Amino acid sequence: MTRDEAVNFLIKHPVKYAHMLGFTKLGALHNQWIIDMVRGKEDKTLQASRGTYKTTCVSVALALIVILLPTKRTLFMRKTDSDIKEVLKQVQKILQDPHTIYFVQCIYGVTLRLTVQSATEISTNLQVDTKGTNQLVGIGIGSSLTGKHFDYIFTDDIVNINDRVSKAERDRTKLIYQELQNIKNRDGKIFNTGTPWHVDDAFSIMPSPERYDCYHPALADVISPEEIQALKDSMLPSLFAANYELRFIASEDVIFTNPQTGGDPALVEQGDCHVDAAYGGEDYTALTIFKKRDGKYYLYGRLWRKHVDDCLDEICRIRATFSAGRIFCEDNGDKGYLAKDLRKRGERAVTYHESMNKFLKITSYLKNVWSDVIFVEGTDKEYINQICDYNENAEHDDAPDSAASAVRRVWQKKDTQYVSIW
Repeated sequence: MTRDEAVNFLIKHPVKYAHMLGFTKLGALHNQWIIDMVRGKEDKTLQASRGTYKTTCVSVALALIVILLPTKRTLFMRKTDSDIKEVLKQVQKILQDPHTIYFVQCIYGVTLRLTVQSATEISTNLQVDTKGTNQLVGIGIGSSLTGKHFDYIFTDDIVNINDRVSKAERDRTKLIYQELQNIKNRDGKIFNTGTPWHVDDAFSIMPSPERYDCYHPALADVISPEEIQALKDSMLPSLFAANYELRFIASEDVIFTNPQTGGDPALVEQGDCHVDAAYGGEDYTALTIFKKRDGKYYLYGRLWRKHVDDCLDEICRIRATFSAGRIFCEDNGDKGYLAKDLRKRGERAVTYHESMNKFLKITSYLKNVWSDVIFVEGTDKEYINQICDYNENAEHDDAPDSAASAVRRVWQKKDTQYVSIW
């Protein structure tokens, strides 16, 4: 193969090259994605459903930039430093593949060799300037950008579930993204890939995205209708909507927004517990440890998509870790079975009979004090998500029901006209 033939092949048919590397599930759409990543001139945002090989395309594109544009300096950014390691490791494998070495030999007449090969940086013997930044540098969004300058900047999944539940995290991510504009060289570009998590996350300040949801015809060979349904059945509606349909739950249905997170776990120590038990089907078992201090409601929440019997060991362990006291559980559905089982394990279980409409309880108690509810560190993200997804027609309500029951337990008459029924 001549030099021109090799260059044209890599530029015009990157997916054929990717197939040689073993990425055989990439198709025509991925070919266009990789071409845009390598040859595009403007800042761009690509949003696509989870499981559609976005990051694989980024890995191939990064390797092609190292090969075809060895004088360019490229930054690859993900959420954390540990997140970037797997991608840079994959890029290193691509560069060391015999097919890559063959193409480099055809183009440059040399044997490709990695001169820098670490968890965060890559350079090759194609690089002319040995005094500057390495060809490819990977960092998390918490790393310093001071003094750095790059021609190409790739962000991949810098928005994640933490941005959904934390306004502070959303603001931090947006601030870092804005800083990238300052380290982009003249005539450089920023290419963003990922999936949205919140209406006000960093994607809101990126270029308008090119969007491919899980139903897009171009992805029909990547994710089947059966796989889509299985995924939809396995997660909360808002998570499926954001990650696969690239949309958000309608704002007019939302009751709980902008949860306060990051409280010190010590603030719920020696509090009480509430268990909302699942006895089969698709329900979740929810555990809430709660304590009221100085007008604030501190909650620690866990959520399991399991029968309560399969969660008891973990519930007892967590209760002991926080030196919590009583465990409250309603007896409507099991006639006190759960409480008896907990008592056999040495726990102080207290039963109550629920007579209040669930929606009224959640919207009366939990909604009324929402601005004073603080979730401590360690709380399951899924627990918080289920609360934020809650509306009158929600498919799952175990976490908001448990949280509302916990708030009601420490309610005081002076808070509002609602009074504890316990």
